[in-house]
Amino acid sequence: MSRLSGLLRLIRPVNCLMVGFAVIVGAVLSGSNVSNTRTNLILGFTTGFMLTAASMAINDYYDREIDAVNEPDRPIPSGLIKPKEALTFAFTLTAIGFATSYLTNTFCFLISLFAWLVFMTYTTVGKRSGLPGNFLVSLCVAIPLIYGSCTIVNAIELNVLIFASMAFLSNTGREITKGIVDVQGDRTKNIQTLAVRYGEKTAAVVAALFYLSAVLLSPIPWLLKFVSLWFIPLVAITDFGLVASSIMLLDNYSRENARRVKKMVLWWLFVGLLAFIIGAIK
Repeated sequence: MSRLSGLLRLIRPVNCLMVGFAVIVGAVLSGSNVSNTRTNLILGFTTGFMLTAASMAINDYYDREIDAVNEPDRPIPSGLIKPKEALTFAFTLTAIGFATSYLTNTFCFLISLFAWLVFMTYTTVGKRSGLPGNFLVSLCVAIPLIYGSCTIVNAIELNVLIFASMAFLSNTGREITKGIVDVQGDRTKNIQTLAVRYGEKTAAVVAALFYLSAVLLSPIPWLLKFVSLWFIPLVAITDFGLVASSIMLLDNYSRENARRVKKMVLWWLFVGLLAFIIGAIK
């Protein structure tokens, strides 16, 4: 049971569920009748879940020495899961994710390959680059929305691109915030995050700017009549949460508070996804 628990912690199920759900959101936002394509929805959700789970496992494999400093209770540094076991698990999940994307359509398969290359670039090269690495992670967050559109209409719709941009901006802020949390371990490995290069205060300011940029984009979908009035209450909650998180971070950019903000933002993003999908119901 402890081994199973370790594997579950390795893949971060909440993150995997959010990516799978983002694929569904992208499908709904495509404007097509998703009830007629349930098989593609299931395949799309599975692809998003499996490839995210695989990426989380590979990330922990590469980060095992850094996590020994920053997160010693993680499955690999704690000894619960061996590094080779994590890689084997990740490759199995990857194979399943690619298989389900191939069964969806050719465009989806190509997007899944692109997303995988983006993540591997981040893990092997981009992670030490700081802000460019943050952008790569956020691209991986935005892609599921685009992927969802392609599962249904085999094309990328404009409204989906707008929502993907909002996800990209807010997640970039979260990644910069995460750099504040991990600053001690990142310094030992010469990972050039904004917090390492310019200090925690500057990183907090930049993170807040990305959060607020996402907030500024939030009225556009309604103004362009891509969503119904049902979108407004939930996106207002998300906007309030992102603004409040920005203020909290600027007021106190300590490692402990940055960790709290990072966790809070994940839930604001989830509420934002709900706003997207409910707002698509007209």
